Amino acid sequence: MTAKGRILVVDDDRLVLATVAHGLAQAGYEVIDADNGDDAILLARQQRPELALLDIRMEGKTGFDVAEYLRDVAHVPFMFLSAFADADTRAKVEALGAMAYLVKPLDVGQIVPTVDHVFARLRGGAAQPVPPVPPVVPEVPVVPAPPLVPAAVPPAAPADDLVPLALGILMQRFSLTRTQAAERLARLAGDKGLSPAAQAARLVEAVEDLAGPMTEA
Repeated sequence: MTAKGRILVVDDDRLVLATVAHGLAQAGYEVIDADNGDDAILLARQQRPELALLDIRMEGKTGFDVAEYLRDVAHVPFMFLSAFADADTRAKVEALGAMAYLVKPLDVGQIVPTVDHVFARLRGGAAQPVPPVPPVVPEVPVVPAPPLVPAAVPPAAPADDLVPLALGILMQRFSLTRTQAAERLARLAGDKGLSPAAQAARLVEAVEDLAGPMTEA
């Protein structure tokens, strides 16, 4: 099946990166991912994505640095996904000419429609950035949206929902790429005669047990 489009996802939080990349891949996009600005620029040169989704505050080159390269050199449209929505950040986003600006916390189900809309605008010839930034940034609701990567996965979550989180754990623990983490998860599952989803659930459960509160003797 032909991918809906090629998108570069950049975030230095490997759990967030794995979750967003997996969600966009499930939605039909070809995803290229990077956890730092230098790799993002290199991948943009080599892979020629049609759109980039950038975190803003990262070690080394920031999302703004990457955006300037994409705009001035690679000519790749970009959008931001950031936890920051202060006036200075919003002004910089607008000045750079971002196609969209989403404020965390958001789940993948909220990100995908915006990506779909941006691709539709690009392919419709409307490659100009969204003029006013405020309409792009959703107003903060009275009740905050659920975090992108929950601190603890609800017990009732289906096993398939834990695969992105398990991939992020493997990526962070063993410094793997998303593809390498998926291969490792499949290998672990095969060794135990389990499906990847079942092995993901076991892995996440083990990590949660280790991270649980310490009881005094």
